[in-house]
Amino acid sequence: MKLEHPEVPLLFSETVVPDIFFAEYLSQMPANSVKVYLYMLFLSKYKKDIKLNDMSKKLALQLKDINDSLTYLEQNGFITKKETGYIMTNLQEATLHKLYTPNLTASPEKVADVAKNKARAKVINHINNAYFQGIMGPSWYNDIDLWFTKYNFDDQVMIALFEYCFSRSALHKKYVQTVAEAWGNNKIHTWNDLDLYYQKQEKLVKIKKTIAKKLGKQTLTQYEEAYIEKWIIDFGYDLNIIEIALKRTTFKSNPTFEYFNNIITDWHDRNLKTANEILAFIEQRNKQKKDIKQLEKQVTKASFDQRQYDNLSFLYANAGVSSEQFTNNSNDSKIAVSDFFNIKGEINV
Repeated sequence: MKLEHPEVPLLFSETVVPDIFFAEYLSQMPANSVKVYLYMLFLSKYKKDIKLNDMSKKLALQLKDINDSLTYLEQNGFITKKETGYIMTNLQEATLHKLYTPNLTASPEKVADVAKNKARAKVINHINNAYFQGIMGPSWYNDIDLWFTKYNFDDQVMIALFEYCFSRSALHKKYVQTVAEAWGNNKIHTWNDLDLYYQKQEKLVKIKKTIAKKLGKQTLTQYEEAYIEKWIIDFGYDLNIIEIALKRTTFKSNPTFEYFNNIITDWHDRNLKTANEILAFIEQRNKQKKDIKQLEKQVTKASFDQRQYDNLSFLYANAGVSSEQFTNNSNDSKIAVSDFFNIKGEINV
């Protein structure tokens, strides 16, 4: 007995997209790659050949965008390239392989972690219900468990991490990972650590706004903010010290942040830690400059001093005068009359 399935016209046919695509991959995929992937999924159902130029026209994308999207899809495991074309990956099967790790024996350490894992499970369940409407992608479970271990977050910090990203409409894995890494680098483990971190960040934001206002700027660029963070976080300087540098550039038109940074970095390299130490250093350097200028004036004056002679009457008389009367009485040297007159008493020329 032979059974046949009636052909369904295009108007009534469907292209199935697995739910795991929406729960696990969509938020991280570039927009052009989403268009290319869905269109390839549609074509693969009908076993159609792919022509890049045709796809470019159908999707209204540049050929470069098509190639970039294919590269992304291949590198991230959505498609596999063959000599004759591409094979669409079964996302459900691929995700299962990523998540499945056989556990043949339970180590003593694993048994000891059961209570902690139960507590973590409650946190993860809360995150799933609060921020993913109960349909969180499977790989999030492994990532959250990894962040617990890698950064030593307590339960409240982990929940705060997702609240922070959710409130900024950035609940995709790369952003959450970036924030988690930043918190980890700042030694945030407990809620108290996080509260202190927030206070520092709030203070940093205020200082940035104050500096921008003093410089007559509406906003600061990313690079300008990085300079300020360096002065405050790395050098440990406060606004009072930064203002000293700002005031010292009032004579310059449009001073750059690189110029400010050179001044402040020099103070840091000299191990000057407080505003008083910096002001004392500036005063001392100004005094040194003043002393150097005074010394330069004295040297210049000395180089132009003229020799003094006791008797210059020989310039006006040339006869009947003995050579002794024309001898220079200077301490530096003695000039004989014979240098100027011949034996007849005439001036040498």
